[in-house]
Amino acid sequence: MSKALEKVMDAVDIETFLICDNEEEGKKISLQMMKELGFKDASIVFIQHSGPGARVRVRGYVYKPGDRYNWLFEKNN
Repeated sequence: MSKALEKVMDAVDIETFLICDNEEEGKKISLQMMKELGFKDASIVFIQHSGPGARVRVRGYVYKPGDRYNWLFEKNN
């Protein structure tokens, strides 16, 4: 995990417009994108298909409740 991501308290949201035929394809592409970016767990917060694609906001979880939070155990906060 990068040093910057170690400072994230819980999750990272990414909002973008994806070229796709429908909402289902947009969901599939969104989750694949997050996987390719290295997030093991992601969820779709918002999706709206319009015209050539979909506006999406997807959340990649760095830490889930109960995880070992690296920022709690750092020596130099």
